[in-house]
Amino acid sequence: MLLYIHIPFCDSKCFYCAFNSYTDRFHLKHEYMNALKLQLRNNLDNYVIKHNKKIETVFIGGGTPSTIKPVEYEEIFEMIKPHLEEFAEITTEANPNSASFEWLQSMKNLGVNRVSFGVQSFDNDKLKFLGRAHNSNSAIKAIQNANSIGFKGINCDIIYGVQNDTLESMKKDFDTAFSLPITHLSAYSLTIEEGTKFFDRSSVKIDDEELSYKIFDYINTKGFHQYEISNFAKNKESESKHNYGYWQHKEYLGVGAGAVGYVNQHRYYPSKSLEEYIKNPLACELEKIDENDIKTEKILLGFRCLNGIEISLFNEQELKKINDLVNYDKVYIENDKVFNKNFLLSDELALYILD
Repeated sequence: MLLYIHIPFCDSKCFYCAFNSYTDRFHLKHEYMNALKLQLRNNLDNYVIKHNKKIETVFIGGGTPSTIKPVEYEEIFEMIKPHLEEFAEITTEANPNSASFEWLQSMKNLGVNRVSFGVQSFDNDKLKFLGRAHNSNSAIKAIQNANSIGFKGINCDIIYGVQNDTLESMKKDFDTAFSLPITHLSAYSLTIEEGTKFFDRSSVKIDDEELSYKIFDYINTKGFHQYEISNFAKNKESESKHNYGYWQHKEYLGVGAGAVGYVNQHRYYPSKSLEEYIKNPLACELEKIDENDIKTEKILLGFRCLNGIEISLFNEQELKKINDLVNYDKVYIENDKVFNKNFLLSDELALYILD
């Protein structure tokens, strides 16, 4: 079982961000963390302890987890420690402007062994355009600090497909990232979502599939292999085990306002409102996921990454389509699994098979 913990506070709202996060509710931090602990205790009792399960990975995301003082996390780690698998991967997201040396050191002392920095770019003009609160130097320093403290895993997020991006400009970002002691790179194509400052500004995004392929090839030449449509790792050990858990359709607890959990073929959704969540952190909406939806999700997620899809999942008609795709050199079959050769085509392949 996986555990996701949502921290909905940010120093500033990035212009592309559609996540459940707030820049004007800092006075609710302590109350929010207390409510989060109540939900976590309830989830541990009902889903982990009751069924004698172990937590394989923990991911603290946001928002910005580094806006919360480490002391607020202490009780959380005390609660989950008895239920962690040995050598569990424990990741926190962090922003360079708030992840000080002291904050990173304190989080490592609590048990965090992997940190994911929302860098997005090392170009200061691009950072301003995206609405980021840090600059290139602070991003570089944060990564260097994490390495000197001794984090085993360090991820760097980079966004591409932004207005004025070219292969050459992106190479500069990637070269800077690879000059630093990172073990993992996430390269995300900019998406324009409703409710963001970039919504209705289509000019800020470049739709260039050829650029994506060139970027993927360039990252590969730097010794980082692509194991999912947006994720690259220095070696097998550096791949995100938490993300793989989602792609393998494992169960996960979602703790916090706007988090999502998946247990017993149901998704549950705590309130997105901070005030409502603080009042009643145990209230949530339930959604039943039927077998057909589970199959569709397994296929979509399996084609997005190196995990592949169990061939036993497909019926006779779908297997004929898979054989067609094998003949067209789009997929291959190995060890009773179907693997995608081109992650950018994952949705199209899934739709073709399931249609």
